Amino acid sequence: MTATPTRIVDIAIGFMGAKQLDNAARIGLFKALAEGPKNLSELAAATQHSERQVRTLADAMNSLGLLRRENGVYSLEADAEKYLSGKGEIDLTPFIAFLGDISYKQWLGYEKTVDSDEAGTLDLDEAGWGDFMAGVMTYNALHAEQFGEAFDFSQYRNALDFGGLAAGFSVAAMQQNPELTTRFVYAPGFTDGIAQAAEEAGVSDRIALEEGPTESTEPGGEHDLVLLTHVLHRFDEAQNQAILRASRGAAADGATLMLLDFFLDEDETQRPIDALHAGEYFNIDGTVVYPIAQVEGWLAESGWKFDRLVALPGSPRVLVATAV
Repeated sequence: MTATPTRIVDIAIGFMGAKQLDNAARIGLFKALAEGPKNLSELAAATQHSERQVRTLADAMNSLGLLRRENGVYSLEADAEKYLSGKGEIDLTPFIAFLGDISYKQWLGYEKTVDSDEAGTLDLDEAGWGDFMAGVMTYNALHAEQFGEAFDFSQYRNALDFGGLAAGFSVAAMQQNPELTTRFVYAPGFTDGIAQAAEEAGVSDRIALEEGPTESTEPGGEHDLVLLTHVLHRFDEAQNQAILRASRGAAADGATLMLLDFFLDEDETQRPIDALHAGEYFNIDGTVVYPIAQVEGWLAESGWKFDRLVALPGSPRVLVATAV
């Protein structure tokens, strides 16, 4: 294969496209096209920005595959219509705003993180933390949607959702299976909104809610499905080993564990989104994306047998294991 600079340049200028996406979403470019195609002057009027800037953003979004451009008229591609226009169930605009306003600024100090191997910290005011949570929970909602579409939950009856951050994953499973009940055991401070989410989804009569520190609680029980969603990266090795042992202690023989997180793998080519989040997590707050081989070792030590790894589009992967 002949060497070219294309890949290097594309990576190096990637931040430009990210900031243009951030600003296109911020000024309402995608929402302006929600009701149909528009030419440049119509887009400029709808977004109340100059034609020069609107064309720059619209052409960039066209080049990145989010907009169609035919004879000077712009329209939404399917993914932009579903996830950016406000017409779909999930609007990723708050997540993109979080990346542009909070995450990007934190990455400007990434050299210190690399050189010192010291965890980054966020210094945000109350409004900033509100934007942070809006972005993170929007991204979690996308993960939950993809999770619900990736698996068949019809065989399960009694789930444990342990140590998670949001109810959406279990809600997606219960909406798919009307006979499935879920016991939530979350850390204090992370249970807000679970009852409301269950009520809005029409599954409030099939949930139980308990509180306890994730790293030390032993839920017990004979569950046939155990969910650990966005748990491992938030804890250290010893804590994760304890969490997995406690999860096994709450599972019936043959039960399924679904462990959703980002992982560093040992394939010939690393999945990009996982490696990028390894940098993001540690640079923001010191949380860790673990190597998949290390996680498999923890599973074997705690009574779980690795089954398979399922990639979710635009989201983490789900490690599926069986209680032995």
